[in-house]
Amino acid sequence: MVGIEHLRRPGGYIAQVLAVAVCYYGAGRLGLLRELSVEGAVVTPIYPPTGVAVAALLILGLRCWPGITLGALGVVLSVTSFRPDVLGILVGNTAAPVCAVLLLRRAHFRDDLGRLRDGLALVFLAALTAMTISATFGVGLLVLADRLAAHSFWPVWLAWWVGDAMGVLIVTPLLLLLHRARRPPPMDRWKEATALTVVACFLVPLAVYNRTSVLFLVYPLIIWAALRFQLAGSALCALLTSVVATVAATDGVGSFAGLSRIEVMAKLQAFNGAMALTALLLSALITEQRHTRRSVEKACQELIEVLEHLTAGDAPPPRPHPGADDTDERPWPGGAP
Repeated sequence: MVGIEHLRRPGGYIAQVLAVAVCYYGAGRLGLLRELSVEGAVVTPIYPPTGVAVAALLILGLRCWPGITLGALGVVLSVTSFRPDVLGILVGNTAAPVCAVLLLRRAHFRDDLGRLRDGLALVFLAALTAMTISATFGVGLLVLADRLAAHSFWPVWLAWWVGDAMGVLIVTPLLLLLHRARRPPPMDRWKEATALTVVACFLVPLAVYNRTSVLFLVYPLIIWAALRFQLAGSALCALLTSVVATVAATDGVGSFAGLSRIEVMAKLQAFNGAMALTALLLSALITEQRHTRRSVEKACQELIEVLEHLTAGDAPPPRPHPGADDTDERPWPGGAP
């Protein structure tokens, strides 16, 4: 999928694999900064490496999967010693994003997330379906190795699965957006973007750290970001909100004060999941509607030109080759309506 010729050579391929491994490891260490204990097992509410892995395979191609294995090995060895069950965990952590990309390709996924079907595919195929593989491998091997009680399988499995799925829902769209970006937003959008940033930095901590449960206050912010900036705005707002909520949850303060570990995990994952779904699907729907509107406007303009030539008794102008104007896509979504 990479169009630069030197990256197709062995040296370029090795560089790609190492880059994926480094990014995966860095994201893993970042995710491990905040942990929660479920049934005696330590899990991360959001596991960013899964999002990095899916985005890397979508951008660079499936052949970069060894980078995921190397990165996952580095993350595992940074928290525990090497044991036979570690190999099974590596298999699960590698197979999950690979299967996610295979499912997305089968669904004809487009990485610009400009259609509602792309958002739905990322949610239900890549995040919710494929990430069951890593959770099943990881928790199953912990039980088989007697490092986890059998009755704790489902609570830990659910926490592991949701953490991996949240990594895909929050991190993958942002990385795909950055990959497609070619220039910054127009200057006339910076004022509104600045206002949105200021409001977000004030409203998100207020909603999360308030002991009164007012987490719903972030949803108007997500809607504003999606309406005006599409994926660029909603993905960044979702990331900020998830990070702040995860910090508050792991510290047991604000809206998560006085709750048990299980209750904290359930409340945090329900909030993060609902917020990420809203941001992703709403921005995809708005982008698709704007693309449809531009297509309709273009067709109407062509029809007007044809009618004008027919009225004047001239031959209709030649129509452009299909796909000639398909490049009229904003690298930074969010043009003014």
